[in-house]
Amino acid sequence: MGLTEKISKLKQEIGQVIVGKDLEVELMAISLLFNGHILLESVPGTGKTMLAKSFAAAIGGEFSRIQFTPDVLPSDVTGIQFFNPKVQEFELRPGPIMANIVLADEINRATPRTQSSLLEVMEERQVTIDGITVPLEEPFMVIATQNPVESQQGTFALPVAQMDRFFIKIEVDYPVYEDEKRIMQIHRGNKKLNTINKVFTITELEHLKASLNDIHISADIEDYLLTIVRMTREHNNIELGVSPRGTLALMKASQGKAFLNDRTYVTPNDIKAVAPYVLGHRIFLSIEGSLTKTAEDIIKEILDSVPAPVEAGANG
Repeated sequence: MGLTEKISKLKQEIGQVIVGKDLEVELMAISLLFNGHILLESVPGTGKTMLAKSFAAAIGGEFSRIQFTPDVLPSDVTGIQFFNPKVQEFELRPGPIMANIVLADEINRATPRTQSSLLEVMEERQVTIDGITVPLEEPFMVIATQNPVESQQGTFALPVAQMDRFFIKIEVDYPVYEDEKRIMQIHRGNKKLNTINKVFTITELEHLKASLNDIHISADIEDYLLTIVRMTREHNNIELGVSPRGTLALMKASQGKAFLNDRTYVTPNDIKAVAPYVLGHRIFLSIEGSLTKTAEDIIKEILDSVPAPVEAGANG
């Protein structure tokens, strides 16, 4: 089974319990291939937990969920050393971060100290518990959520520097009419939800990651991508533009988009497809800009204003 068929199968499996989330699944797959993390922003009840659990099951990975509240401590995330009186020794008790897919639910409800402990794990891919360093097993991806409606009610907003560590941000909207009708049909009565079958093995994912190095980016495409990024640093309505980390994220996400489309080279359309999800959360608007526009509006303006290369291919 080819990669395109595998991705279709992945969407099909997850679609048994989560309706209308093909785009989200594709973006999650791209993030996973590049060891990236995802920030989901949506109102409660849109299926974020089920989406993360289904994705973990489809890749044969272990899933864990952390419900963040202001009283959650860093040790509640990473784990502790506890004294076992039976053996008269300290033993390591790993926290819920030790999984393949970790759902950090309502991350903005945690205090900055606890947020920092999670984001350090995301960056270093290891945890240090009382001086003992434990590497995380691959694959590892954090799917963090936050509720935009309650942004001022007992929450601690993620600083821009921390937002920058998320590979992709997805705003999950309400389902369209037909999708919500399908959701009703799936959950009607006592009907048991279908079991998610494993589509990818961990070994297959590692082979796929190695193949990403073969995705070619021509000089014209590099210039096109860099022009988009640098315009975020010069825009009148943007106070803080995209960082070099964001440049690399856009490059990798574009490669991932081409890879999922069974191409060995990146096109301008690949960049346009992923740019809103990679760049939107990495810019900080000026006061004047935030009064009339959103970050997504400005990213769209930039994408529309930068002329794409006429020809882009494997040897361009």
